[in-house]
Amino acid sequence: MINPVQAPKSKLGSIAANAGFGIAFIAAIAALLAGLGTRWGWWDYRSGFLILRCAVWAGLGAIAISLYAIVMALRHRLRRASVFSIHGLIIGALVFGVPWYLVNEGRKLPPIHDITTDTERPPAFVAVLPLRQDAPNTAQYGGAELAAQQKQGYPDVVPALLAVPPRAAFDLALDVARKSGWEIVAAVPDDNRIEATATTDWFGFKDDIVIRVKPANGGSRVDMRSVSRVGRSDLGANARRIRDFMRELTAGNAG
Repeated sequence: MINPVQAPKSKLGSIAANAGFGIAFIAAIAALLAGLGTRWGWWDYRSGFLILRCAVWAGLGAIAISLYAIVMALRHRLRRASVFSIHGLIIGALVFGVPWYLVNEGRKLPPIHDITTDTERPPAFVAVLPLRQDAPNTAQYGGAELAAQQKQGYPDVVPALLAVPPRAAFDLALDVARKSGWEIVAAVPDDNRIEATATTDWFGFKDDIVIRVKPANGGSRVDMRSVSRVGRSDLGANARRIRDFMRELTAGNAG
């Protein structure tokens, strides 16, 4: 027999479980659409970030409500409420936790979005420039201040030295660029220059890339530069792209 005093509390536990799960589910959909809507052109990236921010705080709210619901469900042995509250907690934790982790890790990095393996004479864009006409971020390199920030945050971003002639290095670099899934904007063997655009999966941000090959020490030196079109900080994306490219390039040369 249900205690009449406990009945309202058990009902409140069920309501909280449903509410926590519902809020978490809506927050997850909003977080997903924040990026995809930006990618599909439904709104600009600033609106996308605002939607994501709201989704993150909703996820935190879902965590709090679901935790309360779990306590009530365990106390009153509400099996259905337990299932909903646990799922609400997990979904809410993902919606809040993943963006929080990325932002927190990004704060440890310099707030820059232009990364290059040659900070003294960075590779220059040519073919990509018309595509960046409306981009908030310039393609002009930021000079000594930017170089100092990069060296402090990404000291491991360095050029690749290959024991092959420049033309062979160019062909190898072009092959790696294509396998990376980038849109090849220009491949100019006479200049040993490759330009491309990478598009991020979630928000569809465009980052432009230029690769330069030069003779060096009887072989070739491959430099690379990766620059975001929007955003002050890239959360380390451009540096990761260069590291991944150089790793594949040197592995391919070794093979």
